[in-house]
Amino acid sequence: MNNRDLLFALHHMAGIGFKTISRLTETFTQLTDMLAFTKDDWIGFGLQAAKAEVLWKGLDALEPQRLEATMKQYTERGIGWITVWDDSYPQLLLETASPPWIMYYIGDIALMSQPCIGIVGTRTPTAYGRTTAERLAQSLSANGFCVVSGLARGVDSAAHEGALREKASTIAVLGCAINEVYPPENKPLYRNIGTKGLLVSEYPIGTKSHPGLFPQRNRIIAGLSLGIVVVEAAEKSGSLITADLALDESRDVFAVPGPITSPKSQGTLSLLKQGAKLVTGAQDIMEEYAGRICLERSAYINHTTETTVPVGEDEQKVLDLLACKPMGVDELLTQSQFTFGHLHSVLINLLLTRRVVELPGSVYMII
Repeated sequence: MNNRDLLFALHHMAGIGFKTISRLTETFTQLTDMLAFTKDDWIGFGLQAAKAEVLWKGLDALEPQRLEATMKQYTERGIGWITVWDDSYPQLLLETASPPWIMYYIGDIALMSQPCIGIVGTRTPTAYGRTTAERLAQSLSANGFCVVSGLARGVDSAAHEGALREKASTIAVLGCAINEVYPPENKPLYRNIGTKGLLVSEYPIGTKSHPGLFPQRNRIIAGLSLGIVVVEAAEKSGSLITADLALDESRDVFAVPGPITSPKSQGTLSLLKQGAKLVTGAQDIMEEYAGRICLERSAYINHTTETTVPVGEDEQKVLDLLACKPMGVDELLTQSQFTFGHLHSVLINLLLTRRVVELPGSVYMII
């Protein structure tokens, strides 16, 4: 057994949580060294007697065949897992204060390494809140941003549904075991995301659901995202916790304004007072990342932007100029040496084939 296998085994032991695993990985370069520990050794290590017994018995009974059988339960259900030691683990999440040791997933794992924007909000949105979440998510997804949310009722569900209509899709971070659906009415959405997007959870099969699990998933939503958009939130909404976590990780916070008389707007209005960026459309979010990220170099975008319309030589020249750096018309004219009329025609073709997007101020960015 290697470190990855033993981490998987530890993650399935009742009573062995994030902090204990952190101590173990900090102490043992090779986790196989743990197998020689007795119960007294674990107590001497600083564990309480009950936890020491769980760990000692669990490791003593650990057999490769039994571990393989447990892993097979996942593969047979189409569930994969990644650890913090895997190359496929998303870098943004790895940089956070407490990245999950293991994440279980169903769907396209490449989405976690794409430019992501989190969209969160109340579970009981107004018609305005639901529509806004859907439209923002759809537009962001159309322009190469993967939308992250928590599969909860209300704004979360609306955001997932909007993002699924476009190419960059969506990630649902679950607050329960990877094979469970909460709320139950989201089963069709769960299946759709598993097929066209990505479902992730840090909780293994068999984890009993309880309210305490759900706040923990907020740190993953924030950790995967470049920024968090709060659509509608009451004064003490859980969505504000996600926004706070995003700030703790130096991520951007955006807020959609709402009526000052609506209780569901008080949280977002408070965020705006504290300096969150006001959002009235997806362009307000996209322009924040112009020049900061390179959408076209992500594996997912490279894979999904294929089109039956061929790229001409002049279109390709403009795409090369825009690679990783949005440009305005004046700079494109200088760099391309095209006439204004010809450049305008080329840009129209690129917009129609959805290879570039126009930002405020006639600035163009590749998607």
